[in-house]
Parts: sequence; C-alpha cells; structure tokens
Amino acid sequence: MLLQLDQHASYGYRGRDCRSNLYLLPTGETVYFIASVVVLFNVEEQLQRHYTGHNDDVKCLAVHPDRITIATGQVAGTSKDGKQLPPHVRVWDSVTLNTLHVIGMGFFDRAVTCIAFSKSNGGSSLCSVDDSNDHVLSVWDWQKEEKLADVKCSNEAVFAADFHPTDTNIIVTCGKSHLSFWTLEGNSLIKKQGLFEKQEKPKFVLCVTFSGNGDTITGDSSGNILVWGKGTNRISHAVQGAHEGGIFALCMLRDGTLVSGGGKDRKLISWNGNYQKLHKTEIPEQFGPIRTVAEGKGDVVLIGTTRNFVLQGTLSGDFFPITQGHTDELWGLAVHSSKPQFFTCGHDKHITLWDATTHRPIWNKIIEDPAQSSGFHPSASVVAVGTLTGRWFVFDTETKDLVTVHTDGNEQLSVMRYSPDGNFLAIGSHDNCIYIYGVSENGRKYTRIGKCSGHSSFITHLDWSVNSQYLVSNSGDYEILYWVPSACKQVVSVETTRDIEWATYTCTLGFHVFAMGFRDPTLTTPIRLLYLSKTMMGMYVQVTVLRQDIQSD
Repeated sequence: MLLQLDQHASYGYRGRDCRSNLYLLPTGETVYFIASVVVLFNVEEQLQRHYTGHNDDVKCLAVHPDRITIATGQVAGTSKDGKQLPPHVRVWDSVTLNTLHVIGMGFFDRAVTCIAFSKSNGGSSLCSVDDSNDHVLSVWDWQKEEKLADVKCSNEAVFAADFHPTDTNIIVTCGKSHLSFWTLEGNSLIKKQGLFEKQEKPKFVLCVTFSGNGDTITGDSSGNILVWGKGTNRISHAVQGAHEGGIFALCMLRDGTLVSGGGKDRKLISWNGNYQKLHKTEIPEQFGPIRTVAEGKGDVVLIGTTRNFVLQGTLSGDFFPITQGHTDELWGLAVHSSKPQFFTCGHDKHITLWDATTHRPIWNKIIEDPAQSSGFHPSASVVAVGTLTGRWFVFDTETKDLVTVHTDGNEQLSVMRYSPDGNFLAIGSHDNCIYIYGVSENGRKYTRIGKCSGHSSFITHLDWSVNSQYLVSNSGDYEILYWVPSACKQVVSVETTRDIEWATYTCTLGFHVFAMGFRDPTLTTPIRLLYLSKTMMGMYVQVTVLRQDIQSD
C-alpha cells in the first residue's frame, strides 16, 4: 500500500539559527521556511501553500526584485538509498510554485547559508555563501545557471551577503570578526575590508542593510549601528550603544525609516534618516530575542525570533504570534481521538496542545525535563508525557494542570501508549523494558503492574489490540515481540498473534505494515513520527524534524 500525503499546514519557523528568512509577498503571503519546506502563509485567510522542491533542510531565502521569484538554499543530505545529496540553490516561482532553475549542484560544500539577488540590473545576478571551511562567496547568472566568479570569503562564520542596491558589482559580507566589501571585476572578486579605525572592532558583525542614498549600515555584537559611506570602506556615522547586546536585524522601510532588532534586549527600535530614535518597543520575553525584521503591509512589521516565533504588529503597538513552533528536537506526538487537536512535546521542555483547524496552540506549558514521547488517554481528558530522564507526567488536557508524576528507570521513555479501553498504560523505555500500569478514574490514577522484559534493544514502537488484551512492540534491533500486558508475559504462539486486530498501526515492523511505503518529497529530513488516526475526521499528522546547527553568537 502506498500512501500519498498532502501537506495542509506546517507548524513552526526556523529562527533559532537562520537569518533574513522572512518576507511579505505581493500575494499577501508571508514566506519563511521550516525543515525542508518553504511556507507561504496568508495570515488573513489562514491558508498555507508550500514549496517542497528541497530534499533536505533549507538554510537561506531571498526574494527577487520582481517580488515573485524566490531563491532558497539547502544543506547537504542523504537519499533513501544512502547516496549523498549535494547542497544547492533552487530558484522558483512563488505564484505557481514551479522550480525555474537549480544552481550549484556539486559546487557548494555542506550547506548554502547566505543568498541574495542583485537589485540594480533587474535581479539577473545571485550571490551565495556556503558552509565550507573557507565560506566561499560565489556570484551566478541564475537564469543561465552559470557561475560568474567565486572567492574564499572567510575562515570564520559568515552571517549575511547582499548586493549593493545601486551597484551590481558591489557585494557586502559580514560575520565573525569581519565586514568585507567585494567588487566584481570580470571573473574575480576583489576584497576591501571595512576599516573600523577609532571604532572598537566588534566580535561579530551580525547584519547589514542599505540606506536610500547608498550607504551601508551594519549592526554588531557590541550593540552599535555603524554607517559606511557609499563607495567607501570607512565609517561615516556611528550610533553607539543603540542596543544592549547584539543587533541581530536591520530593516530599511519604504519611507526611509530604519528598524533595528536586538537580541539580548529584545527591543525593536526605529530611527529617522539622521539616525535619531523614533520609537522603541520591547518584545515579550516568552517570544525570545529578535532574529529578523521584515516590512509588512502598511505600517505592519514582521519579526522572526530565536524561539521560532513569527510575530506581527506595528512599531507603536503590540506584537502577536502568527506562527510558532518548538526550539529543539521534536519527538512526541499524539492525536486526539475525536477532536481536530494534537499534542506535541520536545527536547525544549515545551508541551503544546494544538488546534488543527486554526493551526494555533490551545495551550502551552514548560516542564522540568526534555520530553520525548506522549499519548492521549482514550477519553482525551489527560495526556501522558515521557521524558529523557525516565520520569513521566500526566496532564489535564483542559486545564493543563499536572495530574501525577512517576519514574521508571533513568533512561529516555520513547513510547507512551494507552490501551483502547483506557485501563492500561504501556511505556517503552531505552532500558529495553516495557512498563505496564493499571489506569483508573478516567486516567487520573495509576498502579504499576510490572514490566515486560525480553527485548535486547531499546523500545521504539508499541501498539495495542482492539480488545486491550495484547501488545506488540518493536525495538532498536528490529525485533517484533507480542505480549499479554496484564500479566507482563511474552506471547510466542504464532497462532495466537496471527489474527489479532490492532487498534493502531504505529509499529514500523510487522505483518500489518509489510510493503507499506510513504512517498514524500521531503523524506530525507527525518519523519520521526507519523500517526494515522481513523477517527480524527481523516486528518493525518506528520512531524518533520529540523537539524539545529546553532551559531556561536
């Protein structure tokens, strides 16, 4: 059986370790990425479209001056048959979602981390920086898919690369310990370092933008905004201590107002043409430091944060989230048996109950331990959460209050699965055991029955029979075992297990899933859980997990 899954909604945004990846398109859609998917989200209509041409995590995004064509760069990946998939850039149409060009196959190393279109020549050039040791800067004629020039940019991290708005031959790059002005001459790129002179050189130059008169403007880890005169590599103006801590984002608005976004201070500050402060707004701590700032419709400003929120608001008003997700590896997923709701938990210690209709969280809570697994009681009145430490919690799904907490071993609990009748809870652990609990009072009282021992590797999946009398388990060494959980005994008779009807099919090994396949264009980004629910109005939930390549700034 081959399942074709249609992607309806993506939850999350990659702001923790990526920059300049949030834009508003003429269609009214906000474009950003998460894992290997580029999301085009119409906030007013609450509709998403998705570009799924990439086969591994997207790391950078640029919008062409025509505001329709988009370029995205990805990391290196591995195919299903173990072959290496090279990092590359894809240029595509944001209206049709058709791929127009694929650039740099075999040229880039590790990942494409920065990308930008030229502005003054109709956007015919594209520059990019890869994640090699030398962080190679390259310039391309993207329509011909031809490389025009390349050069070793820096042996330190590069955070941004952009064309000068009025001179196609000038590219500015910035990063750890450097700001460089590059001039394209023939097939060569000639570098001039930014001269800090009397200004103390910052550890990181974190972001760059340009003024209407062609000046280059940078924000750095010392909290300073520096203005570099057009055509020079010297500072013409400095705003000392514009922020407390690093300035992660700069955005020049259409009316000439400069907006800066702070990391440590979480402040959004607007400046006039003389770099005098106009407005100051502090983003609430729960959203985290500002990572990127983009201009929205009218006076609306969009903000991406390091805690993976996308916020929308105005410089003089409040900001509210339009997208949010986890900030570390996401492993736990449970689907409500009757409502369009699902539950997620991850290593960021966040647990969230989501509304699958509105694509928004119903509630969120932070727990003490990194979470690994979860499962709804059949009544859906409580949800169980397993952690990396051997502790597990039960929460009320209406109030999010803690109902009970228990500990089984000191290793991660990979599976939490209630029996269909709600009278048992099976817990699969990395200590190779399955712990069985009796459950009463509608999921609010737990009595340990014992543990099922027999696997020689960690437990990966569990499924209950429809009558709640049998349990099937998979382990890390590809073993399949059957159990009578009420007695914690293994079933070895093939005749007994052959005709058992299973309530769920989460186990990836077994006769009931033999020859099942999933055709998914983003398969090389690990799908850690795929929960198929018969009762949830036909809704399937797929969780894809992005790599967290954390920068040092």
